[in-house]
Amino acid sequence: MRNYQTRLLGAALALLLACGIASPSKAETGQVRVVFTKGGFIIGVGGGQGVLYFRGHRYPFDVSGASVGFTIGASTSEFHGRALHLRSPNDLAGHYGVIGGGAAVAGGVGGVHLRNQNGVVLELAGGRVGFEVSAAVGGVTIALR
Repeated sequence: MRNYQTRLLGAALALLLACGIASPSKAETGQVRVVFTKGGFIIGVGGGQGVLYFRGHRYPFDVSGASVGFTIGASTSEFHGRALHLRSPNDLAGHYGVIGGGAAVAGGVGGVHLRNQNGVVLELAGGRVGFEVSAAVGGVTIALR
């Protein structure tokens, strides 16, 4: 009889755990638009502005960043995309690590996939204007205004 009770209790706990895992997350997705200008020679620096559209509201933010590696030239990028795993607009703020490379000569298309310390993932794509070639390690910081 005791073995039966242990199995029943184990099955009930497993069912509760499965329901907790299967329940919908409270995290949501927002839309993001960013204009970022950067330039440099070996060390690249840049900055820009953006807007998060989340739960029917508009949240402006500033973006700043730096990279170290092979960087030469200057470009302006306009990205559009999604901010995943948001619980509040404040989750967007923070430091996002970037490892990658790209090129733009009088125009081009690029994309980026970033994650911050709050678990927010930015999936952005867009066009670039200018001349820039880079293969660098860096990051960007987003601060809500």
